[in-house]
Amino acid sequence: MTAAACAALGVSRASVQRRRARLVVPPALPRPRPRPARALTAPQQQVVDLLHAPRFADQAPTEVHASLLDEGVYHCSIRTMYRILVQHDEVRERRNQLRHPVYQKPELLAERPNQVWSWISPS
Repeated sequence: MTAAACAALGVSRASVQRRRARLVVPPALPRPRPRPARALTAPQQQVVDLLHAPRFADQAPTEVHASLLDEGVYHCSIRTMYRILVQHDEVRERRNQLRHPVYQKPELLAERPNQVWSWISPS
């Protein structure tokens, strides 16, 4: 009977059986997600203060992370340091950027005959 009804409606039997199975089984209860082993242990402000310290003022988060790992200290990942800096609007290009002037095409203006010549290549 299911096969005839599915053929008449143009629905796959597998789809009908899946939907029936979902109606019978109670919904799964969401379990609390476990805390990741490498989750941020220090508060964000502590990481910002660490990156602002005079010792690390001129270093990128990658260099700060490597220095701290050499000392046996782990606060967070490099990517997390960048995320925290982005939240505090502190990630940007710090070098002066060269701004190219708008190119002006030279204008040739003849005031007398035979003063301006142009050459067209025979190709």
